[in-house]
Amino acid sequence: MKKHLVTGGSGFIGAGLVQRLVQNGDAVRVLDNGSRGALRRLESIDGQYEYHEVDIRDAETVRKAVSGVDVVWHLAYVNGTEFFYSKPDLVLDVGVKGMINVIDACRAEDVGELILASSSEVYQTPPVTPTSENVPLIVPDPHNPRYSYGGGKIISELLTLNNAHHFDRVQVFRPHNVYGPDMGWEHVLPQFALRVRSLIAEYPEGPLPFPIQGDGSETRAFCYIEDLVDGLMHMASSGEHRGVYHVGTQEEVAVRDIAVHVGACFDRELSIEPGPLLKGSTLRRCPDISKLAGLGYQPKVSLKDGISRLCAWYDENAELAPKSKDAK
Repeated sequence: MKKHLVTGGSGFIGAGLVQRLVQNGDAVRVLDNGSRGALRRLESIDGQYEYHEVDIRDAETVRKAVSGVDVVWHLAYVNGTEFFYSKPDLVLDVGVKGMINVIDACRAEDVGELILASSSEVYQTPPVTPTSENVPLIVPDPHNPRYSYGGGKIISELLTLNNAHHFDRVQVFRPHNVYGPDMGWEHVLPQFALRVRSLIAEYPEGPLPFPIQGDGSETRAFCYIEDLVDGLMHMASSGEHRGVYHVGTQEEVAVRDIAVHVGACFDRELSIEPGPLLKGSTLRRCPDISKLAGLGYQPKVSLKDGISRLCAWYDENAELAPKSKDAK
């Protein structure tokens, strides 16, 4: 049995990881400050993990949380596309200071393993799709606040990989469009689901008018949270030191079709209305997952089933949605 620390452990991906580690019989400590996470995500394992309410930018308290653990999973970050544009300074502050504090704490406390959650945003518009782990990492325009997120993740990867010689094992994973129930409120799938839900009351009959960004031909490859965690378990058990791994699926789907899937979950047809695409948006994104597949990873949850589960959760829990822009 190992003792794990998961920073950002009450976030969407963090909570899924924490639950799996507990189910596997490991000891788990969660570090979070509650600004983006929600402890309700961990209700099923209440009392089976330690919780440290800590700001990842506070070096002293981060070191205390790290003390005595074998593995640190660093997931604490400010996620959500709307925050890249509205709070880029906060995104970078949390990302860079947090990464430095985690590495310093791990070295001071002689932690053997460090695993970093990076992002597909590190390569922005990839030169080839499906995209392998060895494509160049770029910030196309430092004036565009969108790249605060990807830029911070690039810095985090550099810090992690260039400190790898201080650890027994260091790994980096890049999740691709992970989704599922209770994933937050500022991402595209929850926003689609809640918008369809509200439009039904306004338009009881006929197709629902549904504006989107872009013309709907833009693509993504969505990965259900349970599949993502499966991938992390394969990486952690069999992955190499200094290894970088894509975690996702290779089912590339147009955003227009995703919207139609969401409408179908509510038994309604949508009338898609194309709109302008935000500057810096990526037209295609789909990972090459062959590297992780070589370790035994195989996604299991179909997009249809996953979206159905997501829509059901947001339909039943719409009252939990934040009333302000500071979504959680």
